[in-house]
Amino acid sequence: MFDIDGTLTDSVPMYLMSVTKSLMAMGISDIDTDYNNYKHHTDSYALRYNYERNFKKTFQKELLDDFETNLVLQMSNFDPVKEIRGARNLIQFFKDRQVSFCFATGALPRPAILKLEQCDIWFDKKILATSKTHESREGFVLDAIERSKAFYNKEQFDNIVSVGDGIWDLKTAQNLSIDFVGIGDRNRSKLEANGAQNCFSDLKEFKEALF
Repeated sequence: MFDIDGTLTDSVPMYLMSVTKSLMAMGISDIDTDYNNYKHHTDSYALRYNYERNFKKTFQKELLDDFETNLVLQMSNFDPVKEIRGARNLIQFFKDRQVSFCFATGALPRPAILKLEQCDIWFDKKILATSKTHESREGFVLDAIERSKAFYNKEQFDNIVSVGDGIWDLKTAQNLSIDFVGIGDRNRSKLEANGAQNCFSDLKEFKEALF
């Protein structure tokens, strides 16, 4: 199970700026940009949390569509994102060898798909779980598992491995008793300090360790 931002695509700084500008475009002026310390590290939570703290009224889920459109628009102001080294090759390797995999991201669907397309990483919408329907990471990770069971016609999996770059990815895996692999050096020390036993600089290194 692959996270996208920072794991498959080198898109974290660009995407956080896009989130901030998209919130501003929706009339939200007082934005908490300390995204790493949010209760839920997801687009849907970022919108609801900032909307409700600004306007002092209940968030309407229909606003997610506008936010999603704004995110894609803001992303167009940046250069296309690049893959984390080895991402495209690893996904194709798993696909060719019929290894079951899926995508679980805190982003909304259209921005997530755009990032994968810009990096020419194969995907199928049927195995893409996002924060459009689940605000918590645990929610869309469980959704990704169910999507995978249907897509690969499996009643269950012998082992599930979450591959991510953030402490929130690790904590979610721990909460759900799922194995975890850390990707990237930016958060490596923090991941290892919190119990991550398998960390790699990129996906090329991860693949080499596997095979």
